[in-house]
Amino acid sequence: MVQLEVEVEDGVWKPVVRYDCAHNFAHRDRYNPKGDREKEELALSYADSLDLADKDINDNWDIYLERFLRGDFP
Repeated sequence: MVQLEVEVEDGVWKPVVRYDCAHNFAHRDRYNPKGDREKEELALSYADSLDLADKDINDNWDIYLERFLRGDFP
């Protein structure tokens, strides 16, 4: 699992984007500040989805954070 989190209050962290292979398939979960989730299945192997997760979060964390803090899904 690879996850981007943000501290929204002192000591309170919330997920923004999470890549994992729970439920026996690779997928990405995107969250808004209310905790609502959008799930997207990835048609990739577990290894390829891990590579994608690392690259995507490293390259786009600032955009995801900005959208999340606006109240949107990243």
